[in-house]
Amino acid sequence: MTTVALHYTTEELMAALIAREIRNGETVAVGTFSPIPASGALLAKASHAPDSEVFIMGSRDWWPFSEGSLEFFSLAQRGRFDFFFLSGAQIDRQGNINLHAIGNYSRPKVRLPGGAGSAMLYYMVKKVILFKTDHTVKSFVETIDFITSAASSPPALYRPGGLHLVITPLAVLVKNAGSGLLELLSFSPGTSVEEVRANTGFSLPDFSGGVTETTPPAPEELALLRGPVRESIASIYPRFAGQAFKS
Repeated sequence: MTTVALHYTTEELMAALIAREIRNGETVAVGTFSPIPASGALLAKASHAPDSEVFIMGSRDWWPFSEGSLEFFSLAQRGRFDFFFLSGAQIDRQGNINLHAIGNYSRPKVRLPGGAGSAMLYYMVKKVILFKTDHTVKSFVETIDFITSAASSPPALYRPGGLHLVITPLAVLVKNAGSGLLELLSFSPGTSVEEVRANTGFSLPDFSGGVTETTPPAPEELALLRGPVRESIASIYPRFAGQAFKS
């Protein structure tokens, strides 16, 4: 593979991809330890979606709730959120995620922090974006060791929400509505379809509409990310703000 010098960081690319999915007027909720989705939500609000409503856990400016997470989860259970963002130590070809344990659950190799409200949020939020800051055969696996949050459910079960996209440094994946399996929608600049597949631990077919190269962040997106978005993010994630954005 030819090495390509990029004028943006991986974090900027992923934040821009997230922002482009958000429409004006939508309600976007961001959980803890999610600086990239938080950056994407604020980028959308600062650009094409000024009327979007943004909630960010851990923020004084973007967290209006006075009763901890109680009000937040109440809104989620009522289907009030258009977007939420989840990740996992493992993601399988259906989009199931593992936040509990690597290896046998009773005697795991690694005990993970657990799912918190992710199982419910995966069901009740209209569009869930899975994001990973790495894309390897260890993180994208054929079968996960524990299903913390399920990507699919029986037809009779009430589920207004579900998987929208998977965004990683290498690619954007989308779920095929018919097969229920992930497909390759686009690959990041500087990578290739072959590299994406080599770093995925399951068969990854092309999106039925064709695979394209991901559109990189535009100059105006980068200006907002490196300006007002960085300033807002710094109050929540100061270390991230100092490292994730190019000068």
